[in-house]
Amino acid sequence: MKWKLAALTTALAVATSAGAAWADGELNIYNWGNYTSPELIKKFEDTYKVKVTVTDYDSNDTALAKVRAGGHGFDLVVPSANYVQIWAKEGLIEEARPDQMENFKNVDERWVNVPWDPGRHYTVPWQWGLTGIFVDTSLYKGDINTSAIFLDPPEELAGKINVAPEMNDVLYATIRYLGGKWCTDDRELLKKVRDKLVEAKPKWIAMDYGTIEKFASRDYGAAYYWNGAAIRSREKNPDVRFGYPKEGFPYFMDSIALLKDAKNPENARLFMNFIMAPENAALISNFAKYANGIKGSEEFLADDMKGAPELNVPEEYQSAGEFLESCSPEVHDLYTRIWTELQK
Repeated sequence: MKWKLAALTTALAVATSAGAAWADGELNIYNWGNYTSPELIKKFEDTYKVKVTVTDYDSNDTALAKVRAGGHGFDLVVPSANYVQIWAKEGLIEEARPDQMENFKNVDERWVNVPWDPGRHYTVPWQWGLTGIFVDTSLYKGDINTSAIFLDPPEELAGKINVAPEMNDVLYATIRYLGGKWCTDDRELLKKVRDKLVEAKPKWIAMDYGTIEKFASRDYGAAYYWNGAAIRSREKNPDVRFGYPKEGFPYFMDSIALLKDAKNPENARLFMNFIMAPENAALISNFAKYANGIKGSEEFLADDMKGAPELNVPEEYQSAGEFLESCSPEVHDLYTRIWTELQK
């Protein structure tokens, strides 16, 4: 029962600082699909007597468009690092000051003064990871540490490749594969990027989020996708291995933010503080299999998370990864045109 006492003390502290009562009510979370631990939600509901509803989205752009349109009814959203400043500049998220919350002391120093939210005035770490390559090694024995797996597919994998339907991740990998840098506006290079993607797409089976079960049934032989899902795929298909594209791969951190027009802001603040407790951050990671950015959570992680190769970038590939910055509106428009053409 010690955790309940600690949670109660924390709740009172946060609510008092916010100047509002904390008991009962609702909370509506807008998050990526298959990314929210049911165990975490139940624990929060039982602790604070708050009914939580989780609604899924499939991309940063989907979430942004929905909230921009208004009338959504959500309290919290979980944008990726390169989108946080867009949300903040458009006035869509509140400066909730998680840095002043009781559990902020648990945030790893590495994730405090981040470029997209210096000092963490808006957001709390949710999970972080990277986008790389999965391969069913019963089908292919060659080098998997390359974006060639989905951009110039080997014969053994052609027609069996899934690509994450996330514009920035796909364009980043392709730009780096062709020797460019992120946020480039080099029209000649971007024409090559478009042509390479259009050429490669017929060799893919899908651009889908339903990856894990497809590897379990061996319908997929490879994917360009996120590393946490690679762990879950390997658990269902022991032949799955994860590769780090040597040409370049994107890191991501998704962070939770309070929406400006939230109907339940105090319950949202309670939740933001709640997930900075190490044992609760571990529940998030144990479900979706990504690192979380909270000190002390390691001791609560499931055994399959400890030492997982998908979470530990080999030294030889560490310099190939980077967090994506937000490109200028002009560059973003160029990238969107390529992406729109790829969807045809």
